Amino acid sequence: MSCIARNELRTPSRNTRLEHAIRTVLLSALLMVPALAAGADETKPPLRLCADPSNLPFSSDDPGKPGLYLEIGQAVAQKIGRTVSTYWYKSYFGKRTVRETLLSKQCDAMVGLPLIDDFMGPAVIFSKPIAHEGYALVGSKDRKLAGIDDLRGLRVAVQYQSTPQNLLALRDDIRKVTVLSPEEGMAALEQGKVDIAFIWAPVAGWLNKTSYGDKYQIVSTEGDGLLWATAIGFAKASGALRDEVDGVLPGLQGEIAALFAKYGVPNSAPVKFGEADRATTSSVGASEPVTVGQAAAAAEKPVQTAATAGDAKGDATAGREVFNGTCAHCHGPDAVQAERKIDLRLLKKRYADDMESTFWKTVHDGRPAKGMPAWKDVFSDDELRNVYVYLQSVQDTGGSN
Repeated sequence: MSCIARNELRTPSRNTRLEHAIRTVLLSALLMVPALAAGADETKPPLRLCADPSNLPFSSDDPGKPGLYLEIGQAVAQKIGRTVSTYWYKSYFGKRTVRETLLSKQCDAMVGLPLIDDFMGPAVIFSKPIAHEGYALVGSKDRKLAGIDDLRGLRVAVQYQSTPQNLLALRDDIRKVTVLSPEEGMAALEQGKVDIAFIWAPVAGWLNKTSYGDKYQIVSTEGDGLLWATAIGFAKASGALRDEVDGVLPGLQGEIAALFAKYGVPNSAPVKFGEADRATTSSVGASEPVTVGQAAAAAEKPVQTAATAGDAKGDATAGREVFNGTCAHCHGPDAVQAERKIDLRLLKKRYADDMESTFWKTVHDGRPAKGMPAWKDVFSDDELRNVYVYLQSVQDTGGSN
C-alpha cells in the first residue's frame, strides 16, 4: 500500500477521534450543570451532633438503633442539605456535658435539651420545641390512670428523690415503694411487687417496647416538675443555624411523631397533676427540670462548718458546681439530703479519718450494686478533689450520727 493510500485511510480516523473528543467535552459540560447545582449541598459542612453512645432510647452508637434524638438530628440534617457527623461523649445528665461538647465547639447541635430560660443561658440558644419529657404512670392496660386519686390504695413505685416521690409524700392512702431507677421500677411492676410505677417516661416506654412486649400503658403526667418541653440546643453564636433548623422543623412533625412511636417514648396528651409538695429547688434553679433520680427539693442551704476548703488543696466553688450538676441527682442539691444513708454531709461522722480514702475509692470505682457509677473516666482527679473540698465544707459536726 502506498504512502498516499495510508494517509487517506488515516484522515477519517483523525476526524473521528476529533469529533469524539468534541462530543465528550460537550457532554461533560452538560453534565456539569446539575453536578454544580448539587455541589452547593455537598460543600456544606456536616451537621455535627453531640450524643451519648449508650443512652437509649435517646442515642446509641449502634447503627441499627441510633436512638430517638440522633434520628431527629439526622432528619433535620437531611432537610437542610447536610450530612451528619457525631461527637460521642458519655453523659450523666449534668451541665458539664453541655460545656465540654456543645460549648467547647465539639459539635453544632445537641438534641433534647430542656427548653427553659435559665438552662446554660445565655450561652445556649434553642430551636422551637420538638417534644416533651417527664414522668409517667405505668400500669396494666385495663387499669384506669386518669389522675392521682386513681392511685389510692395501690402500691406505687417512685424513683428516689424524684418529683413523683415528693408529690405522693403526703398521701397516706398511697403506698410508696422507692426504687433507684426506671429499670428497677419496671422490674418491680413486672414481678408484682407494685401495682403502678411512677417513673421517667422515656425509659419506661423504651423498656415497655423492647423488654416487656408492650404489655403496659404509659400515661404521661403534667404538673410542676413533671413535664417540660425539649428542643435542639446550639451555642449562642450559631443563631443562623438555629434559624435554619427552625425553618424545617414544622415539616418534620410527622416524622418526629413516628420516631417517638418507633422507640416507644410516650408523646400523647398528659394527665394533669397538681403541684408537687415541697418541690422547691435551691442552686439548681426553680424552673430547671428534674432529671432521672435528681432531688427536686432542698428546703435550705447547708450550714458551713469548721471544715473548710483549707483542709485540702482544691476549689470548693468549682466542686459545688460539679456536685450540683452531677451528684445532686441522687445526693441532693448542695448535698441537702433527707435520706441518711446517702446524705454526704455525714461522711466525716461515718468515716472519721478514713473520709478521704473512702471518697476516692467510691468515686473512682463506684458502687454498682447501689447504683453509684464510677467517675474516674468522666472527671479528672483535680475536678474530683474540688468536689471533695466542697463536701468538706458542708459536713455536719452536730450530735449523733
